[in-house]
Amino acid sequence: MRLLLLLVAFTGNALAQYNGPAVETCRAYARQDLAREGARVRDVVFERDQDLSIARYTRKVGNQFVSSLLRGNGAVVYDGTPSAEFSFVCLLADDKRAVFFEWLPRQNVPSLTHCTRDAALREKPRPCLETLLQVAEQDLLQRSALLFQQARERDQDGGGAEKAAEAFRKANDEWRQYRDAECARRRDSAPKGISAEDQHLSCLVDLTRRRSLDVR
Repeated sequence: MRLLLLLVAFTGNALAQYNGPAVETCRAYARQDLAREGARVRDVVFERDQDLSIARYTRKVGNQFVSSLLRGNGAVVYDGTPSAEFSFVCLLADDKRAVFFEWLPRQNVPSLTHCTRDAALREKPRPCLETLLQVAEQDLLQRSALLFQQARERDQDGGGAEKAAEAFRKANDEWRQYRDAECARRRDSAPKGISAEDQHLSCLVDLTRRRSLDVR
């Protein structure tokens, strides 16, 4: 809760696209955190975009003096496996000393990003994308099964007609038709440097993940 209050307090003072020394300070702190936890990672990267910003604070948080807060997006890069994409906040005593780092999983990151952070995957992302699609399909299947059961229960409470269950089936079938048609379109318009099949797979992953969020 204290951290959330800090974020609210800093909102009006953030400067977009910060590129000062605090960036590398927080990256080093994050790597140390992962090492202490025993995680074996290739690197921690921060996105150098408009979301990477710093806000000056110059007050204490508990007994710790905090001069500024850095926030943005990044990823933990592993050898041969999809990256873990996150949003982060980093508290600093000064630009050379970080005192706290926390990240949260970031939603709606393109699957190609997960599969191209590591150099080895970047050359052949297809197996990675196939794995992500299997995970996304399984997650959607579990969510859909629960929703379908709830629809059946509503039908039973309403006298036995399968109105809710049929509506769910129809919505699900039509969504799959849309997904397959949209991903076929994207496959045929793959950008330079990305194979048509990789473009198709990444679209299937991204739209399946989005569907899982929509049916929560």
